[in-house]
Amino acid sequence: GSSMLSLITQRLIEFARSEFRLDWDGIHGAPHWSRVRHNGLLLAEHTGANTRVVEYFAFIHDLGRENDHRDPGHGIRAAAIAESIAGDLIDLSEHELQLLKEACCGHSDGHIVADVTVMTCWDADRLDLGRVGIRPDPARLCNDAARHPKVLSEAYERSVA
Repeated sequence: GSSMLSLITQRLIEFARSEFRLDWDGIHGAPHWSRVRHNGLLLAEHTGANTRVVEYFAFIHDLGRENDHRDPGHGIRAAAIAESIAGDLIDLSEHELQLLKEACCGHSDGHIVADVTVMTCWDADRLDLGRVGIRPDPARLCNDAARHPKVLSEAYERSVA
C-alpha cells in the first residue's frame, strides 16, 4: 500500500539489502518482514500500538541475524542497527526509538509482557511462525487480538502460502 512507501523508504530497503547476511527471500528475509508488517498493522487497530514502531520493527528485527537457526544475539544486534540509523533512515522520536530497540532486543526470548507497542511487535512476528512449520501457540502471544482464532488462522494461512 501507499503507507508502506512513505515510512519504509527505498533507502531503508536498500540499506536492509546491504546489511542482511542471509537469503533475502528466505525464512527470515523480506517476505517474512512484509507479513510481520501486515500482522502488526492489523493488530495495532485493536491494541492501539504505535504503528511507526511496528512498521520499522518488521523491517529491522532480523537484520542482525547471522544464521537462520537459534541466533541468541540477533535481537540485540538489530537494536544496535536501529540506533545507528535513527534520524537518518528511520524517523522516530527518542521514546519511539526506545520502544523499537526494546522490541528488537526481546523479540525471540519468549517474553509476553511489555509496553503494548512492543507486545504488538512480538505478536506480529510470532504470528508468522507457520513458515517454519510451527503453529503459533495462543499461550505464547501477548495480546487478545493476536489470540483471536480468525487472526491466528489467517496469519497462519499467509505464513504457509
